[in-house]
Amino acid sequence: MMRPDATFWQGKKVFLTGHTGFKGAWMCLLLHTLGAQVTGYALPAPTKPSLYELCSIDSLIHSVTGDIRERKKLTDTLLSARPDIVIHMAAQPLVGVSYVEPVATYETNVMGTVYLLEAVRAARETGIPIRVLVNVTTDKCYENKEWTWGYREVDTLGGHDPYSNSKACAELVTACYRASFFQGGEAQEKMPPIGIATARAGNVIGGGDFTPGRLVPDLLDSLLGGKPIQLRQPHAIRPWQHVLESLHGYLLLAQKLYEDAPRYSSSWNFGPNADDAKTVEWLAARLCAKWGAQATYHIAERVAYHETTFLKLDSTKARELLCWRPHWTVEQALDRIVEWTRAYQQNEDTRQVCLAHIEQYRKEGGP
Repeated sequence: MMRPDATFWQGKKVFLTGHTGFKGAWMCLLLHTLGAQVTGYALPAPTKPSLYELCSIDSLIHSVTGDIRERKKLTDTLLSARPDIVIHMAAQPLVGVSYVEPVATYETNVMGTVYLLEAVRAARETGIPIRVLVNVTTDKCYENKEWTWGYREVDTLGGHDPYSNSKACAELVTACYRASFFQGGEAQEKMPPIGIATARAGNVIGGGDFTPGRLVPDLLDSLLGGKPIQLRQPHAIRPWQHVLESLHGYLLLAQKLYEDAPRYSSSWNFGPNADDAKTVEWLAARLCAKWGAQATYHIAERVAYHETTFLKLDSTKARELLCWRPHWTVEQALDRIVEWTRAYQQNEDTRQVCLAHIEQYRKEGGP
């Protein structure tokens, strides 16, 4: 199993959007351990508390506060950063919020992607040789047919809710820009080629996620407050995976794009092993058991909005062409979450807990 190479990332300039979110904060810590120089562009941390603030990540990177919809500011910041690699994680990431704020969801997830691609175009046209763009979307970008097998990268895009649909649109926008503006052309031939890919992960979980409306944060909030847990869709099946699984996949993909842009410029799934696609109720029961103290849950009487019931990813492509493999099982992921949350409860240094998890993951997962 391959892992991102620290010798490759040492000194690489990375422009990371959405760095103040849960996944973005973990990405900052991971890139820091690999020796990359990170410029982050995002709105302020979306929750109180937040992993970003608890770990004082602004002391590790150059952070710029800005909205992905602010086209000029985004472009100016990227031009100033002169990055080698761009990783796009800024998004409106919640299905429930997308029903309440559909316009803002499309503006952020679709036009935000357009503005970033335009900024990369502007950078390349002014001689800044950006070599890689990885656009992180979601497993929910597929037209969900409630299949019992995993979705492959060639399957039809869609999305019932505004969030999922907007991410499918972002996939199409990325493919269009790649074909229309970044493959060939006189301006592009004056510098090394750029690799552009999209990355679709499963339901990522991990310590430090305080986002309301997500299952594990809601479960932990109930456990910390001593309240019964309410489950929206207990029988829904999701591809659960620790956040470090997907982040290592994104960075490995970025390395490959840097080395051979034409071969790896496409869409990629980074999902867990088939055995780790579990129901919501299974996950809640296991988390309660690991937490102890007679933690319990209840099933909500009705669901406020539509959500898919069955969702799996087929990651054969990443396994065969990137030599990427999931490493931690969902049971191990839940163990790490409980460990992180207990440390947070006891006012321990959460940055050190995260770094210890990163070190453990990389050590156990091979070189």
